[in-house]
Amino acid sequence: MKVDVLLGLQWGDEGKGKIVDVLTPKYDIIARFQGGPNAGHTLEFNGIKHVLHTIPSGIFRDGVMNLIGNGVVIDPVIFQGELDKLEPFNIDYKSRLLISKKAHLILPTHRLLDAASEAAKGKDKIGSTLKGIGPTYMDKTGRNGLRVGDIYSPNFKEKYKALVEKHKQMLKRYKDFNYDLSELEGPWMAAIELLKELEAVDSEQYINDAIKAGKKVLAEGAQGTMLDIDFGTYPFVTSSNTVTAGTCTGLGVAPTKIGNVIGIFKAYCTRVGSGPFPTELEDEVGEKIRKEGSEFGATTGRPRRCGWVDLPQLKYAIMINGASELSMMKADVLDNFDTIRVCTHYLIGEERYDYFPYDVNDVEVVPVYEDIKGWNCDTTKLTSINEAPAELKAYVEYLERNLEVPITVVSVGPDRTQTLENKENKVLA
Repeated sequence: MKVDVLLGLQWGDEGKGKIVDVLTPKYDIIARFQGGPNAGHTLEFNGIKHVLHTIPSGIFRDGVMNLIGNGVVIDPVIFQGELDKLEPFNIDYKSRLLISKKAHLILPTHRLLDAASEAAKGKDKIGSTLKGIGPTYMDKTGRNGLRVGDIYSPNFKEKYKALVEKHKQMLKRYKDFNYDLSELEGPWMAAIELLKELEAVDSEQYINDAIKAGKKVLAEGAQGTMLDIDFGTYPFVTSSNTVTAGTCTGLGVAPTKIGNVIGIFKAYCTRVGSGPFPTELEDEVGEKIRKEGSEFGATTGRPRRCGWVDLPQLKYAIMINGASELSMMKADVLDNFDTIRVCTHYLIGEERYDYFPYDVNDVEVVPVYEDIKGWNCDTTKLTSINEAPAELKAYVEYLERNLEVPITVVSVGPDRTQTLENKENKVLA
């Protein structure tokens, strides 16, 4: 048995949570492998919207285990808030949620360092969610971090105080940054006690034992490929590996154990925060996409930048991840467009690029478009791809032909029922 992977192919916010929720009945374990509360996975069913930040998106399905892997960073306070929001729905999370002992903890001072650093950058801000993600991963690679397993240690508080003292010295460099740590520490320590009530495991052993026993595992990515620390639009990226390879380091799964890779992308493109975005539309069309798609960050609430779908970028992401099938999300957002545009390549100076080049930060990137006829009708009530308008089918076929990977799912709304199968014997809603 191999581990299937589901991840975003753009700049995040593609709709991963919904597809994980749709797919969960086919799996025994859903495992998050990187990121932290900077993620915002939105699920909608029975008329209720749920937003998860750290908890895997399979938590609402009975009989499925959910694992927070070693590659994830956890803010105990935000995590407690997520658990509290599950209470009204009678979710027995204690029986279906496991946490890796090797997952790192986000301290209150990590969040302070994040805020101070971002404020000091001025106009050069990278668009951090200010959740303390970057400083936590810095301590992880600097071999200073605290992990979930440490909370059971008799000298945990001494370890905590030593790391906080280091952070306080670092914060002194930001002369105009004021803070009150005492307001943050009480809730954080209380949330640590809640964390102790959940089951912490040696997650790499757990996953590999499950694979050996024939269990079906789906690895759930956060953010998107273009925010990967190595392959994204650096430095406007997150602090972890958001690509398929991150599954190996974030769960302890060998490369030979990776199976199907499901790449998620929107029928258009969005980005939150700073950084290059070749197909961005800073006009009424971009505003229309934002309005139709309710494009505001699930974690930050910030308006997302919107643009047309970008083939060079998608081809790059498919290549890096080895995507074997695709899910196209939010097709319904384009229901009211006469014409849909697709970026086929870039012009940078005199050079033509049909792939994503190294430097798109400090050069003018001119997208070259091809126009596709829109379907101009309501798709939100479709129950089968066979009912879809010919123009929507043509758009899907055009993308498949150019991306050379099958689009097996087309999403036409936020609810789990608004999910259309596009290929026989592939992903089903």
